[in-house]
Amino acid sequence: MKRRDFINWVGLGVLAGSLPVAIAACQSEDTASTPTPDSAATPEVDSTPRDDGFATIGTVTELDGQGFLASKTFQGEQVIVVRNAGDVIALNSLCTHQGCSVDWDGDAEALACPCHGSKFSPDGTVTEGPAASPLGVFEAKIEEDWVLVKVG
Repeated sequence: MKRRDFINWVGLGVLAGSLPVAIAACQSEDTASTPTPDSAATPEVDSTPRDDGFATIGTVTELDGQGFLASKTFQGEQVIVVRNAGDVIALNSLCTHQGCSVDWDGDAEALACPCHGSKFSPDGTVTEGPAASPLGVFEAKIEEDWVLVKVG
C-alpha cells in the first residue's frame, strides 16, 4: 500500500470516528428529560441533624410510592427505610455477612443481599443465610410528611 493510500484511509477513519459526535452535537435537547418546574414537586430534603439527632431522609410520599427510602451517605451510614406492619423502620443497609448493600424486594417484602443471597425481614432479622446477625436498627419516625432517622 502506498503512503498516500494509507493517509487517505486514516483520514477516512478519523472522519468516520467523529461522525457520531458531530451528529450528537447537532441534535436538539430532549425536552422529556429536562426537568420542568412543578408546583407539586417533592420538597428539598435537608438531611442536617436537628438538636434531637434526627435528620430527614425523605418524604412519606416517596416511602409509600417506592416502598423504601435508601441512602448510602446518610449521616455517615448506609440506611434503608421500610414499612413493617405500618411502622417505619430504619436499618443499616450493609449485609452482616460481608458488607454488601442490601436491596428492598417489594414483591417478597424482604431485604435481599445481591452478593451471597442472604435475606432479611423488614425488621432486619435474618430469614436466610449465610448472614447470621440481623441488620442494625436506627430510630425512625414520621413528622408531617417527613421521614426522620436518628443514626447516632
